Amino acid sequence: MNSDPFSLNQTGLDSARLPVHVAIIMDGNGRWAKKRLLNRIKGHEKGTEAVRTIVRACREIGISYLTLYAFSTENWQRPKSEVAALMILLQQFLKTEQKELMDNNIRLTAIGQLERLPANVRRVLDKTMAMTKENSKMCLNLALSYGGRAEIVRMVKDIAIKVKDGNIDPDAITAELIPEYLYTRMMPDPDLLIRTGGEMRISNFLLWQIAYTEIYVTDTLWPDFGKDKFIRILADYQQRERRFGKV
Repeated sequence: MNSDPFSLNQTGLDSARLPVHVAIIMDGNGRWAKKRLLNRIKGHEKGTEAVRTIVRACREIGISYLTLYAFSTENWQRPKSEVAALMILLQQFLKTEQKELMDNNIRLTAIGQLERLPANVRRVLDKTMAMTKENSKMCLNLALSYGGRAEIVRMVKDIAIKVKDGNIDPDAITAELIPEYLYTRMMPDPDLLIRTGGEMRISNFLLWQIAYTEIYVTDTLWPDFGKDKFIRILADYQQRERRFGKV
């Protein structure tokens, strides 16, 4: 997370209109590497640098929650060598950023089918989440082995069991109840979803949570995504009128 510090005043952003929760689909690592005749792993390594930059930017600007789509349920279908390399990068990232997370008062959380992660990665993840759990300035939330449909299926099963056991009346199942059974129950829905790499799709990410989220798609590949681009997107967000279906 080493980048030059800056103040919110330098950005020209309105502190009163910042998104509370920003979610990012970090796409384009492979294409970034291909353009440079490098192997895909080099793209993922470069992408890790972009993660550090944007986490630091969010902390300095005052974004309370940042969710990064780091590894999807579908990503398990990639070549075993690439998956193994991604797990190594994840483990290294978690280890190297522990001090920065503590120094910057950032809490780490994770959502997804975490039980599918390799045991060594899970140990480091659990340790990092435990050591940062009291941090309160910002929450960095990693979507790991995550899929929106799988999350919804899990929620339906959990509620169905409680209905079967008589602990929930079916009439009590409302749009307000459902979020309590999602991975993200401890955080607000995203205000802004950014997708890098130019693809115009959601890719099974936070399907329930983004019902009224503002979406911004940029052609910039994730390894090239920096602080200046992020600030420009936040400025665009602040010009939007969020009506939530109202006039």
